[in-house]
Amino acid sequence: MINHALIMAAGRGTRMAPLTNVIPKPMAPLWGSTLIANGIQKLIPHVPHLHITVGYKGSDLAKHVIELGVNSVFNTEGKGNSWWIFNTLMRLIDEPVLVLTSDNVTDLNIDSILMDYQKLGNPACMVVPVQPIEGLVGDFIHHSNNQVIKLDRNDPSPTYCSGIQVLNPARINSLLDPVEDFGELWHQLILQKQLYTSSVLPEKWFTVDTLEQLTHMNNQKEVK
Repeated sequence: MINHALIMAAGRGTRMAPLTNVIPKPMAPLWGSTLIANGIQKLIPHVPHLHITVGYKGSDLAKHVIELGVNSVFNTEGKGNSWWIFNTLMRLIDEPVLVLTSDNVTDLNIDSILMDYQKLGNPACMVVPVQPIEGLVGDFIHHSNNQVIKLDRNDPSPTYCSGIQVLNPARINSLLDPVEDFGELWHQLILQKQLYTSSVLPEKWFTVDTLEQLTHMNNQKEVK
């Protein structure tokens, strides 16, 4: 089983202004709750230890997620999105960690994803792909037998990165010097042949990056 999951929720969410001038993006209203609460509530029954990174309006967000039952909160304000791998207690975890972003709205078969990760030899990092969705930007994945050879936003392929990953922080620390950006981290892992892509895709996936997309998701729930 996966014992640890981390939701990255430190970004400012400038494309969701003016809402994010008042609240952090992960606390955007969704289906009578919040964007991040949706993710937390799906993970808590399946993952014993849940961690969150906060930054912009971090005290408000930390209070919110602690009330939702998360185990730990890491303040990464002013740091890059991969800083936590090298500079928090997460760096000591020598087992797979499920990583998501707070704007993911998804249904995951965690057991299937973990089995695929193990089938690929427990690499330092495995990105979970999705099929491209019109209007959503992502890094296209180019691979050979699931070993990633290139991530490129401008060179289309059948799948691109979803923002969901399985990674081993201790192994990454043993392979790389600290970097603060996932783009650089993935580049370094590609060079070491330690970045893979899963064959298992999320059952459902969307990401909320604008107020229009937030409205779309809320309306989708009402249709159902």
